[in-house]
Amino acid sequence: MELTTFEALKDAIAREIPAASAKAIAGPHVGGELLLIYPERSVGTLGDPALDTHAHEELHELLKHGGTKLVQVEESRLFLEGHLPQPHLVIIGGVHIAIPLVTFGQTLGYRTTVIDARGQFLTAERFPHADGLIEAWPDEALAELSLHPGVAAVCLAHDPKFEDPAMHVLLRSGVGYIGAVGSRNTSAERRERLKAAGFDDVTLDRIHGPVGLNLGAKTPEEIALSIMAEIVAVRRGRDPRAALAPAKSAAPA
Repeated sequence: MELTTFEALKDAIAREIPAASAKAIAGPHVGGELLLIYPERSVGTLGDPALDTHAHEELHELLKHGGTKLVQVEESRLFLEGHLPQPHLVIIGGVHIAIPLVTFGQTLGYRTTVIDARGQFLTAERFPHADGLIEAWPDEALAELSLHPGVAAVCLAHDPKFEDPAMHVLLRSGVGYIGAVGSRNTSAERRERLKAAGFDDVTLDRIHGPVGLNLGAKTPEEIALSIMAEIVAVRRGRDPRAALAPAKSAAPA
């Protein structure tokens, strides 16, 4: 890998920013390298503008899903590779549900961060297993993090003064999952507040609220399980609501 491309990739990895690389391994532009850093920063070239454009489309998918891929573009063969940070579970609100949610997240390979402006909730005694604790208002804390498609953010704070600033940041970001606790009425009220703040329906549809799959959960552990199950479904490209819909009976012949 060329030094400029290598240094850019090294920096992206250190800052937990997704990146994807393309290298021409056969054809007239063999040796050419192109790096795409989330969301749209390009470093290097494959040696042909048309080839770069084609590679960009492929690299965007790898920014979301990772993996490797061989692509043939006329006479050129490209090797593509995604370089993704560890998936990150960001929990806003250090309430009881957050404790088992951190445990489930870590079990499934997520780095975990809990955010709360209330220091009495955000203690090492309550969250000895979390990777990070940030005592700050949600919008200020989120500004410290890399908000990329591998981030799942869950708002467990019922209070709009905590929840709304967080939603404003998250809805303007590219995080892969946004969830928020609350009843259907609470979720509808949240939606109206955010719509009044200028967010359109398409953007607001990104919010999973009431958060979690409908498992009939009652305890903090069960609710945390339902949330994590929904996060996994979304990450794997499934519609979690449709997945639990009852199957329709076949029409009579």
